[in-house]
Amino acid sequence: MKRTKRFVVSILALSVVLSGFTVLPLVFHNGIAAAKDKGKPVSSGKLRVMSYNLRYASDVPPNSWEERRPVMRKLLQRKRPDVIGTQEGVYHQLKHIHQDLPGYEWIGLGREGGSKGEFMAVFYNANRLQPQEYDHYWLSDTPEVIGSTSWGNTIPRMVTWVRFLDVKTKKEFYLVNTHFDHVSEEAREKSARLIVERALDFDPELPIVLTGDFNTGPSTAPYETLVNDGSFVDLWESADKRIGEGLGTFNGFEDVTGGGAEQRIDWIMARGSVTAKTIEISNFQQHGQFPSDHFPVVADIKMR
Repeated sequence: MKRTKRFVVSILALSVVLSGFTVLPLVFHNGIAAAKDKGKPVSSGKLRVMSYNLRYASDVPPNSWEERRPVMRKLLQRKRPDVIGTQEGVYHQLKHIHQDLPGYEWIGLGREGGSKGEFMAVFYNANRLQPQEYDHYWLSDTPEVIGSTSWGNTIPRMVTWVRFLDVKTKKEFYLVNTHFDHVSEEAREKSARLIVERALDFDPELPIVLTGDFNTGPSTAPYETLVNDGSFVDLWESADKRIGEGLGTFNGFEDVTGGGAEQRIDWIMARGSVTAKTIEISNFQQHGQFPSDHFPVVADIKMR
């Protein structure tokens, strides 16, 4: 299938080559200054990956962004992932998270273009990871069209992916981050198929880590498509150690069980030479305040 030329980002050259879109994607990078921050992350040989639906910022108590932000800051600073695939964050909310995470940078584009709408933003430890290229596409019949919808979803759904160089191990990998539709089963299934298809464009020698809110549980059609057709492995199933067994990932701001195992709708998957030592569903809260209506999934992985 013929592909439209993609955005290629050279961080070293600090340039962006624009092709195929009418809106410039957003890259937020503080460069050397960020690397000097006192609170910079410290990484070992493992790479810590997080998938986290942030719940879009609102001003409605008791779960307004103003009330949730300090709890989320504590969670993120405590876990210190090297890379975070986020869902639902809006522009000003993502700027706040950037402020709360010294030493991190982020890449993203609003699903309605520019800074409009929710992002599939990818945050990363700038002392450990260097983006080599990135792109965005929409989960529709016209994936290159910003804000496009198909398959019964009434709001745009999209993917942001980044090819990273791990400066510690000198290895490269792809991080693919997404959010599937919450209503249309057809959209979820076809979204999974599109991710499998688009992964064929990647360098086959490099591993892929897939993060997302898939709005469906394990053993459903989208899950089986990713596993059987895409050769992705669910790291929750393959990890040496699981923390939070029996939990789901959608808490609705009140359910400490996250809905139970059948509501494990946020996943970290991988393809290629990736193993997980530990994976966790974190039900962190503070004084009854959840940082989001989802629990994050955190995996410590290694790439052979």
